[in-house]
Amino acid sequence: MADRGVMPKERVSCAGLGAADTGRAVRLAGWVDALRDHGEVLFVHLRDVNGIVQVVFNPAHTPAPVCDLAAALRNEYCVEITGRVTLREVGTENPHIETGTIEVVAETLNILAKSKALPFQISEKAMVAGADARGAGTVGEDLRLQYRYLDLRRPGMQRNLIMRHRIVKRMRDYLDARGFVEVETPVLTKSTPEGARDYLVPSRVHRHCFYALPQSPQLFKQLLMVGGLERYFQIARCFRDEDLRPNRQPEFTQLDLEASFIDEEYIYEIIEGLMTEVCALGDITLSAPFARMTWQEAMDTTGSDHPDTRFGLRFVDATDIFAGTSYGIFRQVLEHGGRIKGINVKRESERLSKNVLQNEYAREIVPSFGARGMTWMRVTGGTLESNIVQFFSPGERDGILERFGAEDGDVIIMIADRSWQVLTSALGLLRLHLAGRLGLIPDGMYRPLWITDFPLFEVTERGLTSSHHPFTAPDREDFDPKDKDVLAGLRSRAYDLVMNGEELGGGSIRIHRAAVQRKLFDALGLTQDEVREKFGFFIHALEYGAPPHGGIALGIDRLVSMILGTPSIRDVIAFPKNRSAYCPLSEAPSAVSRTQLAELGLVESGSGKWVLGKKIM
Repeated sequence: MADRGVMPKERVSCAGLGAADTGRAVRLAGWVDALRDHGEVLFVHLRDVNGIVQVVFNPAHTPAPVCDLAAALRNEYCVEITGRVTLREVGTENPHIETGTIEVVAETLNILAKSKALPFQISEKAMVAGADARGAGTVGEDLRLQYRYLDLRRPGMQRNLIMRHRIVKRMRDYLDARGFVEVETPVLTKSTPEGARDYLVPSRVHRHCFYALPQSPQLFKQLLMVGGLERYFQIARCFRDEDLRPNRQPEFTQLDLEASFIDEEYIYEIIEGLMTEVCALGDITLSAPFARMTWQEAMDTTGSDHPDTRFGLRFVDATDIFAGTSYGIFRQVLEHGGRIKGINVKRESERLSKNVLQNEYAREIVPSFGARGMTWMRVTGGTLESNIVQFFSPGERDGILERFGAEDGDVIIMIADRSWQVLTSALGLLRLHLAGRLGLIPDGMYRPLWITDFPLFEVTERGLTSSHHPFTAPDREDFDPKDKDVLAGLRSRAYDLVMNGEELGGGSIRIHRAAVQRKLFDALGLTQDEVREKFGFFIHALEYGAPPHGGIALGIDRLVSMILGTPSIRDVIAFPKNRSAYCPLSEAPSAVSRTQLAELGLVESGSGKWVLGKKIM
């Protein structure tokens, strides 16, 4: 215990005090979280990054000038206080804070900085039991982002960022212990097609030329493997100018890693161990090995390449049951090469009434998912009931009951469509809608899953595109790059990590032979000149003994958000953009001066505007 006549020079954390410190002289610094005025006695909650402690300004123990100065305190004043730790009187303890059994009787007060009136409440802790302290939880997000420096003072936000730091530190320690070396790759690089639009940065020195901000460190991490590093990782900042979604940011952070002389099993093992450790920081227990599912099975049974496996409602294919059906709608679909799939909603007949099924789902919800309609049946007394069952033969009815494993109280919903994509997509959205409506998704359950064997290419109206990126190894190399039918059937050595219906990351074994890489570019329709212009330096590197290699990238923003259970990734990012990719705090993006544009060669002086040397009237 410090001598009563000597004040310690070192500042003490607000959260670091307890009953054992009774009588100790302390120096505190932080922000006024809340005040409670009891006439002559003033109670203040003082907050720093570690926690909260109650400070008492009592004329019986605190000098009168200090009490007078304390009367001017307001929320979020930044202050320094010295005083002595005392036990609270019995019955006045505060269970809402860790230091709730003690308080500090103030002896000096120094107001370091005052605060204007707050745009929203910051305090998240009640001074007395039963009091409401909601903080900024009910405040509009744009207002929170506009005053992000205040929002960051909230203990909840600080906990999120501190936990993010610990998760990233655990990642670094885990990979370091396994021989991985952290290497930074360029942020100003060459624009290469990776599936989304690049953010471009004009060069002042190289007139009319542009750098691109990296969508990922893909080519550079592969070049590190060519360079013989063998084990690389990076906490990488990435940038993609893509369409906006609620949980997407134009700039994001990912754990990027690559390794040589490995196969898929190595990646699975290393990532499963890493995920198990980092999720444990959030009291989430994962068991390795993780489940695996091929892309085809995922699409055929859930309608999604990132399925949520915490609940059932898997698709059942009923196409063959109706091969000779007289039911007109099904017959027309089958005559055009379509399929029929359905789901069995077990024991939910009472909650899915005829009105709900017919008027809500059949007429409104399912059509909004892209399908023309749906067919529904209830199981009662071992038989099917609905307004269309009469059109099914006895064999078709028996086939449905057997194929779907149907029992009394079940509801069977089927969709028929000529397009496999439309069918699986609509039924997948219906699966999620029903699970949410009926409360079929268990709380506190985490189901990691590897999705494997993706198609190497996607067929679009403009031709073939890479499902992942054009550096992903195919499942076989003896393909004809001009045979579109063969190309459409190729599978890739790619894999995605999915948990609870959220894609957390993806990667692949890469192409390491220049000849195979050229064949893939040829399959994508790139000319030799285009390959030379866009990827010449990379192809050239593969000609110098590139090792077999592969890797993966995990989205840190999404992963931390899932571990902490936040409603948005913006709650685990210090200064995020809003849903419009706009920063209400700094007001970016913003216009720049004509002088700046002229320095970059984007405009020139004159009566009209000039962009890249071309006059625009």
